[in-house]
Amino acid sequence: MEEAQIRDIALEALQHIAPEVDVKTLRPDRLLRDEVDLDSMDWLRYISALHQRLGVNIPEADYQLLISIDSVVSYLQKRLEEGAHN
Repeated sequence: MEEAQIRDIALEALQHIAPEVDVKTLRPDRLLRDEVDLDSMDWLRYISALHQRLGVNIPEADYQLLISIDSVVSYLQKRLEEGAHN
């Protein structure tokens, strides 16, 4: 899957969790939780939405790696290439 497709999916999932956020204005290199102001439940729903949309398992130990849209996309792309699916 191409990086642009993964980015679109990640942003769609975020828009679903936080519909008040204009994902077009997000800076992809900034801390996602600060940019979007996600609480812990929203964060878990976002991780779950990514899993559902892409079928990628995201272990809790890896949550700390997902700090920005850029890092989410890189992480997901790597996991997809590794075949880290259900």
